[in-house]
Amino acid sequence: MARKSDKFLELYGYDLVLGSIAAFYVFMVPYTKVEESFNVQAMHDILYHRHQIEKYDHLEFPGVVPRTFVGAFLVSILASPVVLLMNLLHLPKLYSLYAVRLVLGGIVLSTLRFFRIQIKKKFGSQVEAFFVILTALQFHLLFYCTRPLPNILAFALVNLAYGYWFKGSLYAALNCMVFATLVFRCDMLLLIAPLGLELLLTKSVSFWKALTSCLAAASLSIGLTVLVDSVIWRRLLWPELEVFWFNSVLNRSSEWGTHPFHWYFTSALPRSLLAAYPLFLFGVLLDRRVFFYILPVLSFVVLYSKLPHKELRFVISSIPIFNFAAAVAASRVYNNRKKSFWKFLYIAMLGLMLGSLACTAVFFMASYENYPSGYALKPLHRIGGITKNSDELWVHIDTFSAMNGISRFCEDNYPWRYSKEENIFLEDFQMRNFTYLLNENFYIKGFKCLMSVDGFSRVRVRIGFPPISLVKGPKVFIHGNIRNTDIINRSWPGCPVIP
Repeated sequence: MARKSDKFLELYGYDLVLGSIAAFYVFMVPYTKVEESFNVQAMHDILYHRHQIEKYDHLEFPGVVPRTFVGAFLVSILASPVVLLMNLLHLPKLYSLYAVRLVLGGIVLSTLRFFRIQIKKKFGSQVEAFFVILTALQFHLLFYCTRPLPNILAFALVNLAYGYWFKGSLYAALNCMVFATLVFRCDMLLLIAPLGLELLLTKSVSFWKALTSCLAAASLSIGLTVLVDSVIWRRLLWPELEVFWFNSVLNRSSEWGTHPFHWYFTSALPRSLLAAYPLFLFGVLLDRRVFFYILPVLSFVVLYSKLPHKELRFVISSIPIFNFAAAVAASRVYNNRKKSFWKFLYIAMLGLMLGSLACTAVFFMASYENYPSGYALKPLHRIGGITKNSDELWVHIDTFSAMNGISRFCEDNYPWRYSKEENIFLEDFQMRNFTYLLNENFYIKGFKCLMSVDGFSRVRVRIGFPPISLVKGPKVFIHGNIRNTDIINRSWPGCPVIP
């Protein structure tokens, strides 16, 4: 029995470590943001509305650009047995959100496992160990790996591609990249282009064989996404073609904010890599083999830097390769730690790792407080149940609340009803028949503020202990209709006095 246990830990110990951390983030921060809204609503609709497409959320709220249902279908199918059991037990729908996120995390981490195994075969078990340590000490990769973003669905395929690349199955690597690009994220073209060019210049692949292989993969990818999404969207559609046109040709993504060219290198990567950021540069210098793997990924980040609209999740696919390079450096430093000069590098590396752990704790605490409207629904359902004055309880969710924690998984069944109707002026709410409002505004005529939910505002650095603290403030307010006296007279926490 002991030998079997040791064998199990040897095979899956690292996966248990990374999976446990990712699961911790899911259970502590289950809610989702606006960037995840399409896929999370799609998963809900597939699981609960099934073939009744007319009830799907995307038909009422299509978003700026259409997205594919392929990833949502895969995750929903895998999660459906657990969700069915939850429905039989009459558990809240929020538990289904845990299920789909855990399934997605399992998919992503299983592909990361495949890549990690190839690192072990090519560079040794010690490099593999440091790869896991550095990944565990970082916040963003394990936090994001369960979040239903198109970037994360593409990330799973990119991990497979990295694994095949290290394994020497280069055409399989290119095919994975092609599928990720044409189905989930067209911007993966910025990664497959430098990778393909490097493989051609080093004569690692044949041009004609690579072209034939990629064209076949492209045909299958486009055929799949067009078939699935044309049915669900009710029009002939290749989603990523429209995304490419919107973001790259029209360059309208900049309407959502811009950052300078250097932002990925001076902000996004330092925050996401932490200790691995200086170590990956050291790894390139220590082992010439590393440069071959780093160059296409570094080129990807440079090319992406030319687009004005930047977000960390756009370059999350680069993190595993940077972590690999950092693990090579960490392994070399560890092996030489008893030598005079290397001793100081080893101490510095340990300091960087402790610093990474501290930063990850701060990032987690900030993220925990960053979904105020999701937390607001829970006490509303608990305190604001059935009333004497009405059969149904109508809740209006404003745009801010819909973007910061609320999805259809958070909704309760009858008598609760929900509306995300837009473009309602504040003074017009008193003429509508809403029982409750979730709103970012403190005062709304015709309604009484019943309670507020705080959210993350900023990080405060100070002299003393702890040196870093989070500043929170009221973000979402729950209002009750003053005509419903039963609601107003209940024991609500109340709202702060805002000047």
